[in-house]
Amino acid sequence: MALEFYNTLTRRREPFTPLQPDQVKMYCCGVTVYDYCHLGHARSYIVWDTVRRYLMWRGYDVHYVQNFTDIDDKILNRAKQENSTMEEVSNRFIDAYFEDLRRLNVLDAVEYPRATEHIDAILKLINTLIEADYAYPAGGDVYYRVQRFPSYGKLSGRQLDQMQAGASGRVDPEDPEGNRKQYPFDFALWKAAKPGEPSWDSPWGAGRPGWHIECSAMIRANLGETIDIHTGGGDLVFPHHENEIAQSEAVTHKSLANYWLHNGMVNVGGEKMSKSLGNFTTIRQLLDAPNGPDPMALRLFVLQAHYRKPIDFTAESIASAQNSWETLKEGLLFGYRFGELLGWTDTTDSAFGKAESMRIPADSDCSDQRSGAVQRFQEAMDEDINSPGALAVLFELAKDLRREGNIITHEGKTTTDAQALRQQWQTLVVLAQVLGLEAEPEAESNDGLSDDVIANLIAQRRNAKTAKDFATADRIREELKAQGIVLVDKPGGVTEWHRG
Repeated sequence: MALEFYNTLTRRREPFTPLQPDQVKMYCCGVTVYDYCHLGHARSYIVWDTVRRYLMWRGYDVHYVQNFTDIDDKILNRAKQENSTMEEVSNRFIDAYFEDLRRLNVLDAVEYPRATEHIDAILKLINTLIEADYAYPAGGDVYYRVQRFPSYGKLSGRQLDQMQAGASGRVDPEDPEGNRKQYPFDFALWKAAKPGEPSWDSPWGAGRPGWHIECSAMIRANLGETIDIHTGGGDLVFPHHENEIAQSEAVTHKSLANYWLHNGMVNVGGEKMSKSLGNFTTIRQLLDAPNGPDPMALRLFVLQAHYRKPIDFTAESIASAQNSWETLKEGLLFGYRFGELLGWTDTTDSAFGKAESMRIPADSDCSDQRSGAVQRFQEAMDEDINSPGALAVLFELAKDLRREGNIITHEGKTTTDAQALRQQWQTLVVLAQVLGLEAEPEAESNDGLSDDVIANLIAQRRNAKTAKDFATADRIREELKAQGIVLVDKPGGVTEWHRG
């Protein structure tokens, strides 16, 4: 089955065919760095990280670029409030972005271009648009002439004549910018400098770039004239992405992107998330709150819905995702807890996959693409990244492993073939990694052995007793006792423990 994406541009699902075999050029609109990332950002960047991971797992070399908008009115306003500078505000929140998104296991992009690093490229693009009569200077500003681009509105489905009719009575004739425009829906490519604000020299006077032209210039500079996939939130379709198309394609006469992908919005308790409604939550506020969810539970919450549909954030939905993560986590840790008991070796080596590759290794037990679980996972993801369907496969594997773990814990052994369990666990670990869901065994703390290690040793002791190897069983008891762990054997083969 071929991988298909729903293309916002064509309004249908289409087979994915990259410009070059085995290579993908992918651009994601990044954050304007004036504040901490919120749950809407979490959703968007988890989604596009998952798409990227899946493409990598399918064997593509993905050149993933995500920009930072580091010059904007909101950044300048924040700097004024803090008696700081644009650079200081931008750098602080760029650092915060990496702190927050790495907690959610979002892989770093290949490149993170900044708008302020591409001023020359922006000026060159604007000048080319003026020379081609797609833009015009006016009072130190430069505006794009939307009526000059016949297919303006093709991404959003909006038509200029309908937009003009809908705007009747809402265009302020006293607005200086409005008076400089030749047409109400022309948009700024360059903005004249205001007193006390950062600016750059240009042929039209000192100023700074408009938001839309920044992405067009950064895409062209870092990925070329046409890319495979352009992504972003659904709120960017118009005007931002529509304007990117108009700017870029007027110059190149080529498609800016062959596939446009957009994620749905995040609601909070049924209402759109916004600061004005008081339901605005940042990633770090949620994760650092008392009894806050595991970062992987938040990632799981996002992936439980299809990326194009809206999701509703509630305390109940996050609690449910946390419970689901605990189930999946048990499956992911199965090999670490019971692998030695089952006679496995190398349970932590590269054969179990690493985030850098996102591919099932050739020598892996689950590399056989005919494997039922692998095939069903791929079928789901090939259907426009159907992550809920892919998660169903993971939970099926995890629940089977959890059941086997319970049997081993209570009976000291299992009748299931050890290598079959190894293959099942390995399949789960690799496929979960494609979705960015990873669990590491607990390290020993200052309090001594971790719960995982204790449970594993107790299982080994029970297995030794079943085999009438009482010397080994006694040795394990004494080793645990030396670590302050007291075992209490109960009827029915159950062993309880507590720290002495």
